[in-house]
Amino acid sequence: MMEVTLTCSECGSGIHIHPDVDAHKAICDVCSNEMNVTFDENHAKGILKDCPCCQRKDFYSQKDFNRKIGVALFVIAAILSIWTYGISFIVLYALDLFLFRKLAKVAICYKCNTIFRNLTNMEELYGFNHEMNDRIVYSDHDFGGEQLEHH
Repeated sequence: MMEVTLTCSECGSGIHIHPDVDAHKAICDVCSNEMNVTFDENHAKGILKDCPCCQRKDFYSQKDFNRKIGVALFVIAAILSIWTYGISFIVLYALDLFLFRKLAKVAICYKCNTIFRNLTNMEELYGFNHEMNDRIVYSDHDFGGEQLEHH
């Protein structure tokens, strides 16, 4: 079953919910902020076609790994490299390769950063596209689910 993690518009906390056609509000456990959501039959089946928060159709996929932990591991490896003569970077690379092969993918909405796990149509989604992200975030462009391609 699909799992959805919204970002609270007030405090930035994660709101974890499962798609339910009858659900129309998601409530933040931290600040009690209510956010509107619109789930449909596709969401209940684990198919991602549009975002239940912002109704956009633009998503990207990436590995399900916390970026803050990744940066912290790199900083630790950099500090340890003084004494390990760079071997800590080789260990970090091996750990990164292991995690890359083992971790599942998630889908993320470009517009509202909602995270979707356990999708049945994950293979249809492309990886992150910097130009699409910039056009959506800074000029509110709507690609309608089409991937930006230059020919």
